[in-house]
Amino acid sequence: MSEAPEPRAPHVPKDALIFDDPLSRPSADDTDRGWGERPTGDGAADLARFLDEKPPHHI
Repeated sequence: MSEAPEPRAPHVPKDALIFDDPLSRPSADDTDRGWGERPTGDGAADLARFLDEKPPHHI
């Protein structure tokens, strides 16, 4: 009596090394959103933000 062969796990390729130029792609911090900035567009909101974030020596 012959036994059935064990099922093999599917072959998963290993991660490939990428040798391209990393500076050719934009990173998350290339945009204002990447730095956690709030969306702009309202002049009054921009002024309020400026006054909220003004350093103490600029009072």
